[in-house]
Amino acid sequence: MGYIGFLQSIWTVVVFIVFIAIVLWAWSSRRQVEFDEISNVALDLSTDRSKK
Repeated sequence: MGYIGFLQSIWTVVVFIVFIAIVLWAWSSRRQVEFDEISNVALDLSTDRSKK
């Protein structure tokens, strides 16, 4: 496998762990309220920005 193959394997594991951490952060119940508010920003008619 050699030195380069070993580094590629380590890099793959690190990137996978970071990906799992981001998924867990995004699906965390602590983030749900903020994400719900953000998801409704585009639908909120009281903040019409085209009237500027």
